[in-house]
Amino acid sequence: MAKNLFSKPKVRAVRAGGVRFGGGAPLALIAGPCVIESREMALDLAARLSALAKKERIPLVFKASYDKANRTSVKAFRGPGLAKGLEILAEIKARFGMPILVDVHQAAEVKPAAEVADILQLPAFLCRQTDLAVALGESGRVVNLKKGQFLAPWDMRHVIAKVESTGNRKILLTERGASFGYNNLVADFRSLLIMRQFGYPVIFDATHSVQLPGGREDGTGGEGRWAPYLSRAAAAAGCDGLFWETHRNPPEAKSDKDNALPLAAIGPLWRQCRRMDELA
Repeated sequence: MAKNLFSKPKVRAVRAGGVRFGGGAPLALIAGPCVIESREMALDLAARLSALAKKERIPLVFKASYDKANRTSVKAFRGPGLAKGLEILAEIKARFGMPILVDVHQAAEVKPAAEVADILQLPAFLCRQTDLAVALGESGRVVNLKKGQFLAPWDMRHVIAKVESTGNRKILLTERGASFGYNNLVADFRSLLIMRQFGYPVIFDATHSVQLPGGREDGTGGEGRWAPYLSRAAAAAGCDGLFWETHRNPPEAKSDKDNALPLAAIGPLWRQCRRMDELA
């Protein structure tokens, strides 16, 4: 009985480049800026994360968006766009050898994004969009399915089925908080365990789970100070990977500045979470 209560059930292994999620692999990390603010900014952050990953032996996937299509205000910064953004991500991949994750908002973007990124992400707000889910599956790339803030964890079986209908079984599931009253989210760690029962690796997105959607007058707020606590809890619960948005100076970030982790905090926090994962 003790083994059933405290052991970490295995799920299928999903590999993106040199990083493996699930299948008994150690905790992995998806990290990077919310959005590409400039080529220089993205390359600098990628270089620092790459160096940290080598030093700490972190199985790291670099993430960044070329276009933040879901913004509170029409005036909000969205990024360099598809063509320029993918060009920057391709340069990062070639220079540092890190797998790349990028979110895709339209089916028409899937093909060019798949030529660069190792993981294509279905955004939480779009997780019920059948055409987009199917197009992502047909790409043949690893597909990261973010659970919508409005879905129960068991409802993700329908999203999984859409991708599986293409024959693609390279699927990751990501928890990023559930709507909880006005401008607030809550993280229910049962969700990680429930979604793991589908047989695919489960990621915990700590920095989006502490967002306050629409919590600012003209944008989304957040409480980044809670992200380390939730990260350690998720690692202890037995997730297969963590998802952290980071920035060298979060208050100056052009997106998600209130919930991003300072780059300087990544190393110490990772060491804590890795120990929690080893215990789990």
